[in-house]
Amino acid sequence: MRQRLSSEPDRYRGRRRVPTPPRSRYAVVGLSAFVGAGVVALGAASNLPDGKAVNPTVLQNLAHDSDAAQALAQRADDSGRANRGENRTLTTKADSEKVAQDVWLLPLDDYVFTSPYGVRWGKLHAGIDLAAPEGVPYKSVHAGVVTQAGYNGGYGYSVTVRQANNVEVIYAHSRRVLVHAGQHVAAGQVIGEVGNTGYSYGTHLHLEVHVNGMPCDPISFLRDVGGVDIKLQVQSVFAGAAQAAS
Repeated sequence: MRQRLSSEPDRYRGRRRVPTPPRSRYAVVGLSAFVGAGVVALGAASNLPDGKAVNPTVLQNLAHDSDAAQALAQRADDSGRANRGENRTLTTKADSEKVAQDVWLLPLDDYVFTSPYGVRWGKLHAGIDLAAPEGVPYKSVHAGVVTQAGYNGGYGYSVTVRQANNVEVIYAHSRRVLVHAGQHVAAGQVIGEVGNTGYSYGTHLHLEVHVNGMPCDPISFLRDVGGVDIKLQVQSVFAGAAQAAS
């Protein structure tokens, strides 16, 4: 062993190995550098303007712009809802008016059916008779234009209303009439009062329907065209909507 040690190179003799510094020392040095950089950064940050030092006018303008934007958005939303509501109202009104133009109704709220359409005493009884107390108001069974209103010979005081498709309805023997020629009337509108004028035997409303100038049975016509049953005193299912529109 001695022989081998003496053969080592001269550069290794008499020298001492420098000890390796512990790893904890490197950690302390790195931490110190990081802390130092943080201190420098904080020092630089201390020179920046504080948020509280922002011009109050700028903040006020920003808040005002935000409030204005919200107000405009709210106004647009309210306007949209108003327009939608208005459109629905207009649509509903238009639908009601259309129903009022198309519907057929009973001429009286309460009556007694006393005489049908047909030959009576050797002559054509061209309408039907509905008995009711004198002065009771009667109504137009359909929308149309008044072509005659006043005294009319054997009909007494009567009203004639022309509808579309050359249909005319005559209301006769009235105590008085409440409309005038040329007036537009709606279904369910009061146009006269029950009476006993002209060639009449008892207080009643005489109702006639003429199509193209020729009389027809009002019972079958109103039932087939308007869903109105004179004998059962049943009128159209749209009666409520039509009367509300009028």
